[in-house]
Amino acid sequence: MLSNPVVISIIVLLTLSLLRINVIIALVIAALTAGLYGGLGLTKTIETFTGGLGGGAEVAMNYAMLGAFAIAISKSGITDLIAYKIITKINRTPTSNNLAWLKYLIFGILVLFSISSQNLLPVHIAFIPIVVPPLLSIFNRLNIDRRAIACVLTFGLTATYMLLPVGFGKIFIESILVKNINLAGANLGLQTDVAQVSLAMLLPVIGMILGLLTAVFITYRKPRTYNVLVEEPTTKEIETHIANIKPKQITASLIAIFATFATQLVTSSTIIGGLVGLTVFALFGIFKFKESNDIFQQGLRLMAMIGFVMIAASGFANVINATTGVTDLVQNLSSGAIQSKGLAAFLMLIVGLLITMGIGSSFSTVPIITSIYVPLCLSFGFSPLATVSIVGVAAALGDAGSPASDSTLGPTSGLNIDGKHDHIWDSVVPTFIHYNIPLLVFGWIAAMYL
Repeated sequence: MLSNPVVISIIVLLTLSLLRINVIIALVIAALTAGLYGGLGLTKTIETFTGGLGGGAEVAMNYAMLGAFAIAISKSGITDLIAYKIITKINRTPTSNNLAWLKYLIFGILVLFSISSQNLLPVHIAFIPIVVPPLLSIFNRLNIDRRAIACVLTFGLTATYMLLPVGFGKIFIESILVKNINLAGANLGLQTDVAQVSLAMLLPVIGMILGLLTAVFITYRKPRTYNVLVEEPTTKEIETHIANIKPKQITASLIAIFATFATQLVTSSTIIGGLVGLTVFALFGIFKFKESNDIFQQGLRLMAMIGFVMIAASGFANVINATTGVTDLVQNLSSGAIQSKGLAAFLMLIVGLLITMGIGSSFSTVPIITSIYVPLCLSFGFSPLATVSIVGVAAALGDAGSPASDSTLGPTSGLNIDGKHDHIWDSVVPTFIHYNIPLLVFGWIAAMYL
């Protein structure tokens, strides 16, 4: 396994990232490593990498539009108004007990936001650059460790689609997981359904819940002070600013948000949804049509990093798929060298972790591993429920904790507005520890005892 080009490239990617090398640079170097070690040669590797960049262009465009939409919402003042209400509450009730309750109330609200972004209003990470930046001053006043916020947000973004067959969960569970498992198991007597998949994923998600509680109440419970170079506005200054917010602006924000979400649901396009929202803001006079260039440029600055990382990740995934590394990883498990049922389950989960971190998408991992994992699980005597759990967890592993996953890039985009939140050490490492490790443990338990 250690001689596999996928494994080596992921080790290179993670090592460079942990050394604080820019993620895009790390992805390019890791792609070159995979291509050269996988026998593609330099010219072919470069061609494959650049040929795959277009796969991330749509995602980058989505994030650029969402960035512009976030800027328009901030101009309306609705997020400032929410932040003001919380700040005034802090100033009126400064006791430590009240502040502690407020802190955990914020955690709870953010969990609900992130869960809802996957099903009730399936906008994925679009809500983060809208909701989180205005709250940063509140996080600072409460001395909240932003690593806890990153874990809270990533939990909702990943655990939800694994368990609930609604929104993105419907796509993952019904359209991808059930479809591929039934296809692979058609001649082996294994058929599953949505209810069975949700049941099989319940135990691994409980592991993620324990990871979330550990992050919030133990690992990142202690206050953390951030050295803010820009002086935060006083309550009086905020009151003056809030006084200038007109009811029309709040109305425009609510209509724009509803119109954006509704359009996205109907068209399945974040770009069109964001465009409709921006049009509503312009029609209400929040900004003039001739100012749209400035709005879009500010949006690009807000979301540029995440967009370019996703583009580079698409090129990296294209190189990975062009080598035989992924196929070799999966097929090596069925070589017959593994005799232990427990070891087989563990290695299948580890391989899933490596593939997902390499490709960057749990949704794309299922078709790759299912054709081998289903017959392999049945040959080792795993129950149908255990088989479903192994395939589902193996695919979901690596989504949280990957430098190129939008489940970590999203939280960073909101928490690093002031440059005080490092993507790798404050988003990737915390979520990897608190979610991938529990998923490995509880996924293995599910495989052995379901």
